Amino acid sequence: MARHLITSAIPYINGIKHLGNLVGSQLPADLFARYQRGRGHEVLFLCATDEHGTPAELAAAKAGQPVADYCAEMHAVQADIAQGFGLSFDHFGRSSSPANHALTQHFAGKLAERDLIREVSETQMYSHADGRFLPDRYIEGTCPNCGFDSARGDQCDNCTKQLDPVELINPRSVISGSTDLEMRATKHLYLRQSTMKDQLEAWIDSKTDWPVLTTSIAKKWLNDGDGLQDRGITRDLDWGIPVKRGQEDWPGMEGKVFYVWFDAPIEYIACAQEWVEAGKGQDWQRWWRTDMGAQDVTYTQFMGKDNVPFHTLSFPATILGSGEPWKLVDYIKSFNYLNYDGGQFSTSRGRGVFMDQALEILPADYWRWWLLSHAPESSDAEFTWDNFQASVNKDLADVLGNFVSRITKFCRSKFGETVPEGGSWGAQEAALMAELGQRLRAYEGHMEAMEVRKSAQELRAIWVAGNEYLQSAAPWSTFKENPEQAAAQVRMGLNLVRLYAVLSAPFIPFAADRLLEAMKCDDRSWPGDMQTALSALPVGHGFEVPEVLFAKITDEQREEWQARFAGQRS
Repeated sequence: MARHLITSAIPYINGIKHLGNLVGSQLPADLFARYQRGRGHEVLFLCATDEHGTPAELAAAKAGQPVADYCAEMHAVQADIAQGFGLSFDHFGRSSSPANHALTQHFAGKLAERDLIREVSETQMYSHADGRFLPDRYIEGTCPNCGFDSARGDQCDNCTKQLDPVELINPRSVISGSTDLEMRATKHLYLRQSTMKDQLEAWIDSKTDWPVLTTSIAKKWLNDGDGLQDRGITRDLDWGIPVKRGQEDWPGMEGKVFYVWFDAPIEYIACAQEWVEAGKGQDWQRWWRTDMGAQDVTYTQFMGKDNVPFHTLSFPATILGSGEPWKLVDYIKSFNYLNYDGGQFSTSRGRGVFMDQALEILPADYWRWWLLSHAPESSDAEFTWDNFQASVNKDLADVLGNFVSRITKFCRSKFGETVPEGGSWGAQEAALMAELGQRLRAYEGHMEAMEVRKSAQELRAIWVAGNEYLQSAAPWSTFKENPEQAAAQVRMGLNLVRLYAVLSAPFIPFAADRLLEAMKCDDRSWPGDMQTALSALPVGHGFEVPEVLFAKITDEQREEWQARFAGQRS
């Protein structure tokens, strides 16, 4: 039994996430976690809300709430929506937790001991209208790289270039809109990651199996322009983790907090501590400390491409720089962007379908299937309502749903609601089992390699094989001449339903549960030998005909939703 540590990029607390966020990290991470559990492996799947920094402060101010209250409320909302989508986190933590406070301060102390943090006197934007320094996201302006007129002080949403607020053209305060800004002196801490360039590059070069998207972004930040730069890890904010060296105060850093991109990845580790504190598990160190058992763990991270620089450079620099035996990531699965109907999804600008809205109009499995089968792996992808309707209707309703309905209803009409006795399998069944065996190995290979689209294509092909068998065997015709042979064909079909439930569970877990319930079967064992797998439901085993598994999306529904979600959330 292998051990898999899986983390999804932690979503910002500032509101409900859109479908692009979901498919870029949490959903494929859940797919991989469910698959590895299904294979019988030990899995720890962690995620959390990212609660510090300017997005939290701005969102709380907009909501008219104290930031701590806002974060607590939104964590509960995001946890509930995640459950609605079937995201099977072992723990869904909070970066504002006491565990993350202590661990972030611990790492800062260790880095300081190893001379990997330096104090820098610099000038930052100060707003006279607001009476305060304006960290990164409190400032917007025109991007000097692409000309986008709503770039933030830390990054341009349009071209993804990381920025400093002073680089923006025509900067303005996000709080008041004021352009009455000036540069004032302040002091901050910087992580000296430039001194670790060679070590980081050697580590990245050793990851020969990483996706090209991941390594190309990492190498770009290592080598473009002036190369890897030191990164500020503190901010002039009220909300965040106070700057300390371990448990000791840090002279000169009074009133400052750690930058959200320093403390947020550390929450992956702290989340495991929260998991134990919540009574859900034991011994978190065996997952995170290589001197306590984590050397046997395979650690996989899932994220959108905009998060790659921090996870390939800054967070590894923190881990390696501490000099302590923490587990480093083994594989980073990164994704391109999912766009929406000719434009971009955007939380800050309210564009696109959001997770709560999606669940209001259709069950989670409809969205899970479409998003995963169209995952933006090799390039950006686009959500359109026409494609969504066509994919759901063809794949889920016409292929999987139709197969289940036909075989169960036919059995009920001719043999009753039990697996029928009689006949034996012949050449057709042998050919089907041979094909399914080959396709199963291909499916497993794609899933192990985290090739999400290819996995979905292979799973669909497995469903199609059952439909083609049913059409060819035609038990409704066989029954007229040879009822016993028809019984054997039906027996194969009913066992296929159980097999499909097991194989499909990582993609469409709710439908898989309904199928197993209808088959009155709790055997979720992953198939090995196909002959054995397709004999799991013995003669005489009872079942029920399930309700319609997937209702088709009508043209009227599609048109209504297309108008309702025209691109701007109210």
